[in-house]
Amino acid sequence: MTHDDKSQFQRLIEEDRAARSAREWRGTFLDYLEQVKQDPTIPQLAHARIYDMILKAGVRDVLDTDDPRTKRLFKDDPVKIYNFFADSFFGIERVIAQIVRYFHAAALKGEESRQVLYLMGPVGSGKSSLVEHIQRGLEQSPPFYAIEGCPMFEEPLHLLPRHLRREFEKMLGVHIEGDLCPVCRFRLKEEYRGKYEEVPVVLRSFSKRNRVGIGVVPPVDPNNQDTSVLIGSEDISKLDLYSEGDPRVLDLNGALNVGNRGIVEFIEVFKNETEYLHAMITATQEKVIPAPGRHGMVYVDEVIIAHSNEAEWQKFKSDHTNEAILDRIVVVKVPYNLRLSEEVKIYEKILRNSDFRAHIAPHTLEIASMFAILSRLEPTAKCDLMTKLKLYNGEEVIEKGRTKKIDVRELREDAKREGMFGISTRFIMKALDNALSDNIEGNCINPISVREALIQMTKEADFPDDTRKQYLEFLQDTLHKEYLDILEREITKAFVYSYQEQAEALFQNYLDHAEAFVNRTRVRDRNTKEELQPDEAFLKSIEEQIAIIGSAAEGFRQEVIAYLWAASRRGEKVSYQSYEPLKEAIEKKLMTSVRDISRIITKARTRDAEQTEKYNAMVENLLQQGYCHSCVDVVLKYAANNLWKD
Repeated sequence: MTHDDKSQFQRLIEEDRAARSAREWRGTFLDYLEQVKQDPTIPQLAHARIYDMILKAGVRDVLDTDDPRTKRLFKDDPVKIYNFFADSFFGIERVIAQIVRYFHAAALKGEESRQVLYLMGPVGSGKSSLVEHIQRGLEQSPPFYAIEGCPMFEEPLHLLPRHLRREFEKMLGVHIEGDLCPVCRFRLKEEYRGKYEEVPVVLRSFSKRNRVGIGVVPPVDPNNQDTSVLIGSEDISKLDLYSEGDPRVLDLNGALNVGNRGIVEFIEVFKNETEYLHAMITATQEKVIPAPGRHGMVYVDEVIIAHSNEAEWQKFKSDHTNEAILDRIVVVKVPYNLRLSEEVKIYEKILRNSDFRAHIAPHTLEIASMFAILSRLEPTAKCDLMTKLKLYNGEEVIEKGRTKKIDVRELREDAKREGMFGISTRFIMKALDNALSDNIEGNCINPISVREALIQMTKEADFPDDTRKQYLEFLQDTLHKEYLDILEREITKAFVYSYQEQAEALFQNYLDHAEAFVNRTRVRDRNTKEELQPDEAFLKSIEEQIAIIGSAAEGFRQEVIAYLWAASRRGEKVSYQSYEPLKEAIEKKLMTSVRDISRIITKARTRDAEQTEKYNAMVENLLQQGYCHSCVDVVLKYAANNLWKD
């Protein structure tokens, strides 16, 4: 190790130590009162602290985007995007909005501040991840002031006697809530002789590992439910020194003690016996918990978040003796994501944070995500599941030349349990790993290998027979056809030279002739400047690509001109991609012109010089689109064997 390396390490250590020292503060209660007078938000309660933490990261409207799919999906139901969650959670904007709404109401000291936030959803939907994200946010947030030596890191304002609180509230501009814990009450009397202004106050940082302001309660064995896990216990070794009623025997280290000022998480909450949950309910409803032994009740200020799967919830809810607990719970469903674009982002994030370094061919994550989402959808008489998947992704589905008019909100309302069942993200990640293990040499995974891995895993998984049959149908039929469609477009596009320019030229030409047709005027040729009749044969050659023929053509041309004119007035840039049906027609027209040559060249076992040149150009184009030499070889062989059957 060089001297420079050592000095660099030393500098980093010293900078970190200096930064930590800057966050330390120690003073008397009197000093603390001065701090509060300058900043009345210092003694804020736990719900308000977390709500402020979320808001400080920034908020934006979901419609503040250029993505047309998002605009189509949320046009009737705009929701807020909270930056605190935005980079880690995808496709659950409405769920997050509900969670933030809970914190907002609780921060205002509404009824929610005395209710448990309960997240319910299938395995792997992100329930525990949401809680962990809030916990990490607390750990990274500014430290909080606490009475030095308090086992519950309590708010120093609790030191103020009741008869003076109203006066201090006016002076400080704050609301004082809560009472001293038995340990601090004893110390105030014995150590400080009642002089609360001399009690030392320090800054504490939230820490899950050190159990400061963050408590976690895993499910406890029903046959051995010891409430000390929640409320602490009496230290038996000290009973020889002090009487049983002496606060010095208390060991306030339960989850509800250490979570004071912050958050307590109950994992798989309903696996616990009902009696065990009463401490949780008392903590949130009455804001007190019993102290061990004969020490009365202890004030707590904490957010309680519980989570479990739907089966546990339904079982608990069906027992009418649990009504008192049910009345104190705010339920937020956390379903699986149902948007294709967001599901892809989930896997991209997981892979980015892992040691997965293999090449991923284009559309691999898309095909895997399609399978996950198809498994989560409920059938409807209004459309097939693949169409539903695309509509939920904000896509415009074209059928017989017209955009399919199906109300996405109605589809959602008809399927109340959608997203509460199906394939989890973990299942898909295992398939990606399995696909890679079968292709270590190429160090690459592609839609074909991942689909095969998913088929194998589905056959081996412990699914009910009808579920397995449906999943295999998705993989072997629905997604097989969908990927062939994608592949045909990819290969054909790769053969089209200057695809964008050609599409744009066709679009402008179509626009000129359609506008002249609709307005009963003539077309001015861009090159010769002569005025000509609109070329109906040309217009029809585009329109027939999406099955618009006969009398429907005139209406379609009027729709195109009206739509693009309105878009132009809104200041939007008009291109061949602006109007979905026309975009599809132009792409199909272009593809038709090169389809035959791409079919012949891709399938050919031997190629002449011209064909070889075109084939190599196509391969080069695919490489530029994100394929590697290994996967481009695989997908082209797959295309040759499965596409354009003679």
